[in-house]
Amino acid sequence: MKKLKWGVLGAAKIAREKVIPAMQNSDLYEIYGLASRDPERARSVANELGIPKIYGSYEELIQDPDIDVIYNPLPNDLHVPYTLQCINAGKHVLCEKPLALDAEEIDELISARDKQGVKVGEAFMVASNPQWIKARELVRKGYLGKLKAVHGFFSYFNLQEDNIRNIQEKGGGGIWDIGCYPVFTSRFVLEKEPGRLVSMLEYDPRFRTDKLGSVLIDYHEIQMTFTVSTQLTPYQRMLFYGEEKIMEVRIPFNAPADQGNELFIHDGNFLNPNPERIVLPASNQYTAQADDFSRAILENTAVPVSLENARANTRVLQAIFESDQYEKWVAID
Repeated sequence: MKKLKWGVLGAAKIAREKVIPAMQNSDLYEIYGLASRDPERARSVANELGIPKIYGSYEELIQDPDIDVIYNPLPNDLHVPYTLQCINAGKHVLCEKPLALDAEEIDELISARDKQGVKVGEAFMVASNPQWIKARELVRKGYLGKLKAVHGFFSYFNLQEDNIRNIQEKGGGGIWDIGCYPVFTSRFVLEKEPGRLVSMLEYDPRFRTDKLGSVLIDYHEIQMTFTVSTQLTPYQRMLFYGEEKIMEVRIPFNAPADQGNELFIHDGNFLNPNPERIVLPASNQYTAQADDFSRAILENTAVPVSLENARANTRVLQAIFESDQYEKWVAID
């Protein structure tokens, strides 16, 4: 079987440190090319990661007939235009989250995808992570009893002025960068779409990006709350509250690849120091993501996170900003 040849646009940190290393030594695909506007940077990263071909522009990689699939980890404001270029060139595309900063922009990508007959998806690696697949299975089977509430928290501390997460024009800020995760994982596990939400955001006066945000989402009989921050002690957790049990995902988003991922099930007796512990086999979620996306191409099956799913997630994120701006509940279409 012919291996798929992947090309990477740019040398973003997530690509260099997470995604590309996780995609080495696969029978399904290889990282064949890397493009950068800085050829020396491209050469340095390619040599370090063993990538055989470099390109001096994104367009050169996109037009290379040897490239089958393109991974787009560019800054948030470049996701849609370059993903669209890839699609129109007949390439399959896996684009980093958030795929768009406006849900309506994804409609053009959907039309282009359908016209070109290619696979396009959003890179929410958690969708391929065994701990999240197991979490959804437990909720689906009613293991926690009737689910009534969900709570999430995700934070890190970053004051670097030149970091794209702190550049408003690049789609920086906490909601776009990390708020997308509790929104996506709650939708993934609950298998529901929210009806309305209300939010409160605090902005950094220098960067003009949101540095702290809290959101309450109405999932039709299930209440979901989460807080994210770009200027707090690093922390992450997701909790799902049922009438009989509570499920705790202790490392929900940056799950380690070298040890088993764990779900903790609490029965409500907090004097019991030993909750039920469900251990999933060690898994690199970035490898699993690339494997799943590649199989979708080779076997012509559904991608893990479709453009339609990306559109729904983006609409929720937009509603968060709208709610804060107008200080009211916002209905989600």
